Amino acid sequence: MRDIRIALLDMNNNHVNQGFRNIKEISEAFQLSSEDNVIIQTFDVRFKNEIPDIEDFDIFISSGGPGDPHREGLEWEDKFSGFLDSVFEHNKYNDDKKYLFLICHSFQLASIHWKLGNICKRRSYSFGVMPVHKTEEGKQEFLFKNLPDPFYAVDSRAFQFIEPNHDRFDELGMKIVAIEKFRPHINLERAVMAIRFSEEIFGTQFHPEANPAGMVENLKDEKNKQAMIENFGMEKYLETVDRMDDEDKIVLTQAQILPRFLQFAKKNILKGTEAMV
Repeated sequence: MRDIRIALLDMNNNHVNQGFRNIKEISEAFQLSSEDNVIIQTFDVRFKNEIPDIEDFDIFISSGGPGDPHREGLEWEDKFSGFLDSVFEHNKYNDDKKYLFLICHSFQLASIHWKLGNICKRRSYSFGVMPVHKTEEGKQEFLFKNLPDPFYAVDSRAFQFIEPNHDRFDELGMKIVAIEKFRPHINLERAVMAIRFSEEIFGTQFHPEANPAGMVENLKDEKNKQAMIENFGMEKYLETVDRMDDEDKIVLTQAQILPRFLQFAKKNILKGTEAMV
């Protein structure tokens, strides 16, 4: 029986982060429930310049994190770009696929790296539980299979991805599978919220790992609280706190997207191993 090796890429630059804890919890729950031997290793990408060697792992989950996703000339940026290319290229030419999930800051970095559109600063910081709408391709996306349309997810970002370059998407075989809520009374383009980068690589602008306890913790942060009240008003803030553990909102999203991704990756990794024997 072969090991399933998971690398968790911590993109928080030495900031304490609830999201990364949630990613570890989901990965460890997968480890506990698996009949196979699952090994999990963490890499501190931005603070310690650590990056996994893709040959040593099967599955990679790269977290959200603070700051501007555009390049600042730091050592880890080249390493992370090389890592993205390595996974993408490896999967083109090899039968043993590598699986990668990119969240929030990592999603923005990848979108900039592959020149997919305009990743720019939002007019105001976005934080809260938001409806996410599936595109036509998103309605076929198996990671969203058990989620309603729209489904609800935790949003926490100062940047956004707008004005996608559709020719570039077609050239690379990538698909937009979710966008933010349509607000016809506001004259702003809807931001891209999830991309199917390839059969093995998926990314979300939102936080599929978030759970109610972590969200309540985050809402105690004055910056997050004020961002939410500023964007949506006090009534919406109180409603969000009230709905935090509704089973059809972030509880459902957390139970579906990342666990389904891990199960899908594992099944294909083991299938690929059998085929090579």
